[in-house]
Amino acid sequence: MMGGGMAGGIESLLTEQRNPASQSIDGASLEEMLSIINDEDAKVAGAVRAEIPQIARAVEAISQAFERDGRLFYMGAGTSGRLGVLDASECPPTFNVPPEQVQGIMAGGEAALARATEASEDDPAAGVRDLKAHGFTSLDVLVGIAASGRTPYVLGAVREARRLGAVTVGISCTQNSELAAIVDIAITPLCGPEIVTGSTRMKAGTATKLVLNMLSTGSMIRTGHVYGNLMVNVQPRNAKLLDRAQRIVRDAAGVTTNEAARVLDRSGNIVKTAIVMARTGLEKKPAEDLLAHSGGRVARALKEHSHK
Repeated sequence: MMGGGMAGGIESLLTEQRNPASQSIDGASLEEMLSIINDEDAKVAGAVRAEIPQIARAVEAISQAFERDGRLFYMGAGTSGRLGVLDASECPPTFNVPPEQVQGIMAGGEAALARATEASEDDPAAGVRDLKAHGFTSLDVLVGIAASGRTPYVLGAVREARRLGAVTVGISCTQNSELAAIVDIAITPLCGPEIVTGSTRMKAGTATKLVLNMLSTGSMIRTGHVYGNLMVNVQPRNAKLLDRAQRIVRDAAGVTTNEAARVLDRSGNIVKTAIVMARTGLEKKPAEDLLAHSGGRVARALKEHSHK
């Protein structure tokens, strides 16, 4: 189960309904079984697409928070919590942001990452305590994740974030949920009943992962961590990453691999600086100053230089 909820009325949730397509799945051949699962998974992207207007509002709010040194917090229980922790943990290596900028908090703490502690999700006060323990403020954004939309741990944290005046976002996979009703921005991909009834680690989990990808990646793109579709904040700390950095400079600046390697070395192995140096002919310090004046955005720095 993924981030469950309170007793009473659970069977009415969309995520708890029986799926007609899989009612006889235990008697299907192996390939038929997998085809049923794949057919159901194919519905997830469309359910997420329907929520793009709300996802865009959330990305805008998160981007604005980042601009004023705010942070992004994910909170959930069970699979929901694990997915939030996963997305948060991948932001520093992908975008070279500090680990504090995107944080995942889950009911039961780190121990619950590997071993289910389902009882911890039923305590709204625990959600409040965990949020406070991480120093959450009104400058931050809280994304509460609960497939059922009714997990007390998440609801408690969301209400505390609202009390503080922070922007709140809710991701759930059932209509008219309590979570959707109390957040500023409700993202509700309706994937339909699961292949195994109530196993929301499946379609609901996949939908949640897709939404989280969009929230973090969209916000990082909006705040200048990507140029074109290139990871320009990559830090070349090993041979593989150095090779990637050289290829990024090569492709972004339209130079040879050897030229990219030379300018990257002259930049101090800072990819953004190397790109600006290669594209403008500037030396390291002027290129750094131009980037600083442009908020670290390569495209803006190049545009400003072209207008001089």
